[in-house]
This record gives sequence, structure tokens and C-alpha cells, in this order.
Amino acid sequence: MSGPAVRVRTPADLRGERRRRPLRCPDHLVAAPLWPLHGANLGTLLRTCDAVGACLAVPRLPWVREALARGNTLRRPACVHWTGDPLTWLARQRAGGRRVLGVELAEEAVRLADLPMARTPTVAVLGHEREGIPPEALDLLDAVVEIPMIGVGASLNVAVAGSLVLYKLAGFA
Repeated sequence: MSGPAVRVRTPADLRGERRRRPLRCPDHLVAAPLWPLHGANLGTLLRTCDAVGACLAVPRLPWVREALARGNTLRRPACVHWTGDPLTWLARQRAGGRRVLGVELAEEAVRLADLPMARTPTVAVLGHEREGIPPEALDLLDAVVEIPMIGVGASLNVAVAGSLVLYKLAGFA
């Protein structure tokens, strides 16, 4: 006895089912790895931003532009915001009415599974891969989300953590 055959969807099928992309910067959901360490992770995160209709906010470090260009495997312009000083940029985001959510291990953090979809403009702040979000930036967060783990590592890399949180905030998970 056999069940129905699995039908793999074609690229044309997938294009027809996807949400339409906005004609300009969506700016509703922004991933903000403000203290990046590895260029490959920025490229991966840029690809995730495209997949969920989000923007990427990064500081103007000398190597970041090249890392984004190398990581943009879609070969078309992506929505990238240049932040300058991370703390000043975060303060401006809050003052502009955006919810600022940090991805960090902290007391009173919301578990990823309990994180609701972003219904207001939201910035997902991702910390340094070894040191997390700097203490001076924690006061600029409205809330914190943590990704539970059972392995021996303390955290995931910024691209993986950011991707998980972005999919949840976008309402895909």
C-alpha cells in the first residue's frame, strides 16, 4: 500500500506563492548585527533578510561593504542601512517608535518559541559573537529573546541566531 507521491514544487510554483516584495525598502523588520565579527555571517544574514522581507543594519566598518557584496548571492541590491555608532543608531530607532528587541541570554528573556510575530516596526539586535550585546546597549532594548539550547555551546553564531529570530518575527515560524 502506498500513499500519494510527493510532488516537488518548481521555482515557478514557488514564485507564484510568495508574498509580493515591496517596491522600496520594507523597513518594518530590521536585523541589526551591530558588532559583527565574521563577514560570512553577514552575507548569510543578508540572504535571510531577503527571504523574510527584512532589512539589514550594519556599522560602517572597512570590511563590511565587501563582505556584504561577496555574501549577496542573489546578485541584486539588498536593503542595507548603515548605522554609524551603534548606540546612537539604537537610540534613534527607539525614539522613532520602533521596538528594539535584543537576542541575548538574559533574565526575563522571552523564549524564541513564545516570541510573537512583529506587528509594529521592529529591530532585532544581534550582539558580538563572543561577548554578546555590550552592557551599554542593553538599556536601549525594549525586550530580549533567547534561543534555548541543550548542547554544550553557550550560543549560536550570529547568522543562525538572527535567521531563527527573523523567521519568527516575520510570522513564518
